[in-house]
Amino acid sequence: MPKIDKLDPDHNPWHWLAVDLRIWRLERNLSQARLGEILKVDDSTISNYESASSKLPLEKAEILDQLWRTRGHFARLRRHAESAHDPNWFNAYARYEQRADAINIYSALVIHALFQTEEYARALIEGAQMVDDVEGTLVDRMERQELWGRPQPPELRIFLRQSVLEDPVGGPEVMHAQLGHLLDLSRRRGVVVRALPKVKAAHAGVDGSFTILRIGKQEHAWSAAVGGGRLVSDPAMIRDYRLRYDLIGDDALSRDSTRSLLRDLMEAMK
Repeated sequence: MPKIDKLDPDHNPWHWLAVDLRIWRLERNLSQARLGEILKVDDSTISNYESASSKLPLEKAEILDQLWRTRGHFARLRRHAESAHDPNWFNAYARYEQRADAINIYSALVIHALFQTEEYARALIEGAQMVDDVEGTLVDRMERQELWGRPQPPELRIFLRQSVLEDPVGGPEVMHAQLGHLLDLSRRRGVVVRALPKVKAAHAGVDGSFTILRIGKQEHAWSAAVGGGRLVSDPAMIRDYRLRYDLIGDDALSRDSTRSLLRDLMEAMK
């Protein structure tokens, strides 16, 4: 969590929003608890808004504009922050991932990091030839899987294109073990694994992979891209991700059919 005195409003629009919120609150002699009452959140949530560890929702920004007669200042700044590129988006996503109560994943190209074996992950990292510290990158990726060991792990649901399961990343032996790992995870309580069959070539996931996280009542969506990605928290935009995810699920194989597919592919890779 960034400290307030470490925020960089000149270069980070989310930090700009957080700093302005604090300045305007203090100018009106409002405590965090009082502002929380106005916005119908607790004072710790206001603290998170002001430290940029949580994002001020658009509807809360609109309430502030009405309350403080700021002529749309906070709503405009919120929309600007949402649309601007933030090089630290993935770091924010990774923190949300570790706190998530539920994680819904669509994987279009490779198996998601939370479901990867170490050998599969190493093959991807080495094959991409984009990092100098392969071992360090591998450790970071595997540490993300520590959430499986939480007393109450998140609910995990993953949809994958069939081609993702067929690509022999690292060779047949590595992929055989990876499919077995995926099969084992699919039997865990709170985990759903479903494949999108090849016959569904045109579907709602053709634009690429994405993830929807839920922490309490708040949701965030992450979509990766070359050189970065995009983290979305606006409820209206989240609804679009959710609709896309549901449509992919409508076309996916059942859980049992997916397990049968995994076993068939494992047999073919012996």
